[in-house]
Amino acid sequence: MLDYQNDEFKSLEELQEIAPSIFTKTGSDKTSSKYTHIPTDRVIKDLELLGWGVVDAKEVSARKDKGFQKHLVVFRNPDVSINKKSTNVDGKVFEDIVFPQILVTNSHDGKNSFKFQAGLYRMVCENGLVIADQQFEDYTIRHMGYDFEALQGVIKDMISNLDLTVESMNKMRKIELDENQQFEFAKKLLDIRVEGTDNMYKEDQIGDILVPQRKEDFGDDLWSVFNRVQENIVEGNFKYYNAKTLGSERQARPIKNFKQDMDVNKKLFSAALEYAV
Repeated sequence: MLDYQNDEFKSLEELQEIAPSIFTKTGSDKTSSKYTHIPTDRVIKDLELLGWGVVDAKEVSARKDKGFQKHLVVFRNPDVSINKKSTNVDGKVFEDIVFPQILVTNSHDGKNSFKFQAGLYRMVCENGLVIADQQFEDYTIRHMGYDFEALQGVIKDMISNLDLTVESMNKMRKIELDENQQFEFAKKLLDIRVEGTDNMYKEDQIGDILVPQRKEDFGDDLWSVFNRVQENIVEGNFKYYNAKTLGSERQARPIKNFKQDMDVNKKLFSAALEYAV
């Protein structure tokens, strides 16, 4: 049984305040006759039995179909950590522990299946990453039935693939990037953040997103460079301008929408994997 006295995990009461759509008991009236309602809170309770507790939850803002909208629930198992890195800076050793996470998305409007995705969580910066499709396929449970055994199978498959992620992380830590390589890598990742928009950035912003936010992120290895660039991109620690109007620079905003957050993070991790080949 998980210890909910630990601030790490959210209680059902806290989740009710954060994302009440988790607890909706029926599907919307727009669902088809084939639709079977799967309460998200049931999956939460079943994952708890498997040792995975909720550490975060969000829901999409909705004016229509409120209570049936898409939501995200993030799970972590305190007994499962996949890697630890020790960094020596000025004679002090800093430990970077990484935990796997399970990211579950669902809705009750018939538009989305239960989707399970894998993520990573760095304790040192409280930063979450979404693992690329090359290493973890997304698992789905359609709203046409649900059982505990199927859930166990999904979790077992996801955990069995962690070795591949550990291998990739270790490869990243062994790859040293010189100044030019770090610049090109950061540029590639920043392009992902602005793609599909009219926004562009000046080259001096690339140097800004390479700046570490803490001593644990110092280092020229690919893993360290990736983590500090990823955090700065997601947190909006750069400026941009409109390429069409050529207006003045504006400070980027942190990504708050969880769908965009997951999409951008997955693309960033995928780009980093290309350098680890």
